[in-house]
Amino acid sequence: MPSNTPRTAWQGEPVPEALEALSAPGGLVVCATKVGYILMTADGRGLERKFDAKQRNRNKPGVVLCADLEQLKELAELNEETLAFYEKHWERDVLLGCILPWKREALELLPDATTRELARDARGTSCFVVRFGRPAEQLVEQMWAERRLVFASSANPSGIGNRGRVENIGTRIEKEADFVVAADDYVASVQPGKDEGSRHEQGVMVSMVDAEGALVPLQKGERSVAPAPVLIRRGLDYPLIMENLSEIFPSWDYRHGEYY
Repeated sequence: MPSNTPRTAWQGEPVPEALEALSAPGGLVVCATKVGYILMTADGRGLERKFDAKQRNRNKPGVVLCADLEQLKELAELNEETLAFYEKHWERDVLLGCILPWKREALELLPDATTRELARDARGTSCFVVRFGRPAEQLVEQMWAERRLVFASSANPSGIGNRGRVENIGTRIEKEADFVVAADDYVASVQPGKDEGSRHEQGVMVSMVDAEGALVPLQKGERSVAPAPVLIRRGLDYPLIMENLSEIFPSWDYRHGEYY
C-alpha cells in the first residue's frame, strides 16, 4: 500500500514542513545527509517511534546532531586535543562523529527521561556528529536556535542500507515518519565517481572514551598513552580522518565494527 507520508524534494533551502514535523511532540522526519537518509527526532516519544520503525533493539543509541562547534562544546566533555580533532574536520566540511561523555549541566537539555535513556549508551555517552550534510544541517540549526536537540539514526531497516535513495528507506519507515525530505542527487554528489554499490553509506565514528565512558587523557605528543582514541567505524573520508588522528594523537587504535 502506498504511503501517505508528505514528501518534498530538497532545493537547497530549509524545508518549513519538515521543521514543523520535527518540532512537534514525538515528531519523526526522514532527511538526506552526505551518506544517505536518516531518521531525525527531538524527544523520547520520537526515539521510541524510531526504534519501532527500524525494528531495532533499544540498546543502540541514536547520535546527537550538532549545528556547530559551539553547540558541541556546550554539550560534550572535550579536552584540547579532542576539540582540535573536531576543528580540523569542521574547517574542511568533513563528516565526523566521536563518542564523548556529556557535560553534567548539558543533561538538562534532554527533554525527558526516555531521551536520557535512548540517546545515551549504558556508560552515559553519546556519539556527537558534525558536518553531516546541508539538508539535515539546516533543520538542526533551526532547532538549536530554539535550544532543542536533535537525535538520529539511519533511515532503513536495522542492518540494511538505503544506498542513498529515498525509495530504499523501506515501507515501514516511510509510513511511520511524519515527513520526508528527499535529495538523492545531493547524496550522490558527495561521492562523485562512485555508484550505489561503491560509495560509503555511513560516517566515521571514533570513540574518545575508555571502557567506563571517561574521556581519554591528553597525550601531549607522548607515545604509548592509554586509553587512546579508537576508530570503531570506517566510513566517508576515513583516510583523511585517520591522517588527522595520527597528527594529533601519537597513539590510537583501529577497531572497525567494535560495538557501540
